Amino acid sequence: MGSDSPELSFLSLHAIISFFVFLIIQKKSNKLFNGALLDSDFSKPQAFHISPIARCGGLATIILLMNFIFMYYLLFEKLFLEYLVVCIFLFALGFIDDLKIKVNPNIRLILMIAILITCILLFSINIERIDFIFLNKWLQNIFFEIFFVLFCLLFIINGANLVDGYNGLLGLHLIIINIILTFVNLENQHFEMVYLLGGQIIILITFILYNFPYAKIFFGDSGSYVFGALTALNVIKTNNLNPEISSFFFCILLFYLFFEVFFSFFRKIIFKKSPLRPDSGHLHMLIYKKIAKFKTKEQSNYLTSVVINSSFLLCILPSLFFKGNSLFCITLFFLLLATYTIVYYKFYKISLNDF
Repeated sequence: MGSDSPELSFLSLHAIISFFVFLIIQKKSNKLFNGALLDSDFSKPQAFHISPIARCGGLATIILLMNFIFMYYLLFEKLFLEYLVVCIFLFALGFIDDLKIKVNPNIRLILMIAILITCILLFSINIERIDFIFLNKWLQNIFFEIFFVLFCLLFIINGANLVDGYNGLLGLHLIIINIILTFVNLENQHFEMVYLLGGQIIILITFILYNFPYAKIFFGDSGSYVFGALTALNVIKTNNLNPEISSFFFCILLFYLFFEVFFSFFRKIIFKKSPLRPDSGHLHMLIYKKIAKFKTKEQSNYLTSVVINSSFLLCILPSLFFKGNSLFCITLFFLLLATYTIVYYKFYKISLNDF
C-alpha cells in the first residue's frame, strides 16, 4: 500500500469532494427545502445552541457516501451494497424528522426495526463470535442471531442520534472509534476494510470542520442514523475479520454509545417517563450544566465534547495493548459500565443540589 497507490489517490480525491460538498450544502442550508432544515427550536430539552443551525450534515453525508461507494465500485469492482442500502433507508427515515415532518416515536422505531431486520436477512449480517461461550451457542439459532444483531444496531444507531447536537460530541467520538478500527484492520492487512473506513473518516473530519468548536451544521437525525449504522457495521465486520481479537474489545469501543441508550432507557422508566421521548437528564447534559457555571453557553457546548471524548479515549486506551486478552477486555468493559454509573450519579446529585 504505497503512497502512490490508486486507492490513496482515490481517497485524496474523495477528501477534496467532501470539502466542497459540505461547503456548498452549508452555504445553501438556509434556502434548502425552504429553510425546513434549520433547527431554531431552542425550547426542546436537547437544544443547547443559541442560534438557528441547519441539520444538513446527513444530506452531505449520504451524497458523499453514495459517491464513494459508486466510485469505488467503478475503480476497484467492489460494491459495499449492504452499507449503501442500510444507509439510504435510514437516511430517508431520519430526514423526515430533519424536515420537521412529525412522526410518532413508536412508528419511527417500528420502521427502523423493519428496515434493519430486512437488511440483516437480505445481506446475512451476522456476528460470528462472542467471547461468552453460551452466547456463541445461542447465535447458532437464526432467530436469536437476528434479534442479537438487531439489538446491537438499534442501540448504536440511537446512541449516535442521542448525543448529536453538541458541537463535536458525535463527530469526534466516531473519529476515535473508526481510527482505532482502521489501525486494527491495517495491522492485519484487511486493506479493503481500511479504505472503506478511510472514506468514512474523511467525511467525519470534513463534518467536524463545520461543527466544532462552533457549529455551522448538525448531523440531524438522518446523519446520526447513517453514521450510527456505519459504525455498528464497521465494528461487526472488523470483529468477524479479526478472530484473534477479543470481541469485548469492540464492546469497549462502543460502550459509551451503547450504555448511554441502555442506561437512559431504564432511568426514564424508573422516573416514570417515556423511554422514547427526549429529556435533559443525559450524562453529557449534566456535564454541560456543570461547565456552564464557569463558561459561556457556546464554550460549555464544545467543552462538554472535549471532556467526554478525552475521558473516553483515556478509558479505552488500556484495551489497545491487551485487545487479544478476553479476560482483560471483559473486565474493563464492565468496569467502564460501573464507572459511567458512578459518574452519572455524582453529576446527578450535583444537579439536584444546584436546583
